[in-house]
Amino acid sequence: MTQTLSQLEHDAAFVERHIGPTPAQQAHMLETLGADSLSALIRQIVPADIQLPNPPAVGDALPEHQALAELKSIASRNQRYKSYIGMGYTAVHMPPVILRNLLENPGWYTAYTPYQPEVSQGRLEALLNF
Repeated sequence: MTQTLSQLEHDAAFVERHIGPTPAQQAHMLETLGADSLSALIRQIVPADIQLPNPPAVGDALPEHQALAELKSIASRNQRYKSYIGMGYTAVHMPPVILRNLLENPGWYTAYTPYQPEVSQGRLEALLNF
């Protein structure tokens, strides 16, 4: 059965799903939990030693182009250093079959694994053992 665009939109349902609970729903949840406000609930849940005394000073919102310009300005102050991590292991001979089928195959070292967990576990074990 074909539906019209207005039948497919359901604006109110979308807003209710994605905007969050209404003030009345929040009040009911807080009453059920025995808290006077969301701030009081957070104070009850978050350990005192990690709570901030004041909200972080993040400044006013910026348009995207200004935010990117500011981030580029901050990033331009970075300094580049040579990393010697892993130096001394360059003389290791890597068999081409391992290089080609293991290190150059992103399926081995990315989050995208086959559906069978046994295969994923076997690949992980192969990486660790090698």
